Amino acid sequence: MDAVRSQNLKKLLDAVPAGYLVDAAWLVSQGIAYESFRDYVKRGWLDRITRGVFRRPLPSTAAPPTSNSIDWKTCILSTQHIMGHDLHIGGTTALGEQGHAHYLRLGESAPVWVYGVSIPNWLAKLPMDAPIRTRPRSLFADPKLGLIEGMTTGQPWDWGLTMSTPERAILEAMDELPDHESFHTLDMAFESLTTLRPKLLSDLLEACRKIKVKRLFFVFADRHNHPWRKRIDPQAFDLGSGDRALVQGGKIHPRYRIMVPEDFVQPVGDRGA
Repeated sequence: MDAVRSQNLKKLLDAVPAGYLVDAAWLVSQGIAYESFRDYVKRGWLDRITRGVFRRPLPSTAAPPTSNSIDWKTCILSTQHIMGHDLHIGGTTALGEQGHAHYLRLGESAPVWVYGVSIPNWLAKLPMDAPIRTRPRSLFADPKLGLIEGMTTGQPWDWGLTMSTPERAILEAMDELPDHESFHTLDMAFESLTTLRPKLLSDLLEACRKIKVKRLFFVFADRHNHPWRKRIDPQAFDLGSGDRALVQGGKIHPRYRIMVPEDFVQPVGDRGA
């Protein structure tokens, strides 16, 4: 029995870098019996983070962590590359990871947006260095359109985060207006999106299931008028009919018929005119 346990433990350690996470379901799939979990924790082979979630301990020679919180990237990489959960980071998180963070909200209060079809229930309950907000992949008819597989993060083992491209991420962020993202934040982010790809944008807009998101996208696109804007025709997409209320005290956009803050009815160049 000890030989079998040692063999299973070696298999476990080979698959999990120090500091990374696994859950009970993954351990069982690797041949580790439930009754062994407590013994592994007792022997210091695993740290118990919360019910059903464990971390491979850091080497004793490693510098002690500066806080008790878990790095969110380490957690997401663990779910994607070790446990095989089908999820990605998107919205403003993906924009920030791809160089559009200058105007985004930074620091501990900035949420990490996670989208997927198999998001573990424990993910948002872990003591992490950023709050996790989860969403399904229901915004697009093709749930994986516009995802980048394995962007390098500089983390151990050359693993990379699976995330939304900027084209998909800005649409995901639009879906959070006005309750969970601000018009000002997305306006500043949109200003930096000068190199979006019209073909991918068109495919995503065609696959987008929400009229609100498509109308808002064109409000921002007309406002900033980046070079790619002239290659996308709003009339090519179903923008619905009738006025749409979105914010209180706003103004109906004359072209896209959605209520937005009054400043957003005019292009950037017309501010203060």
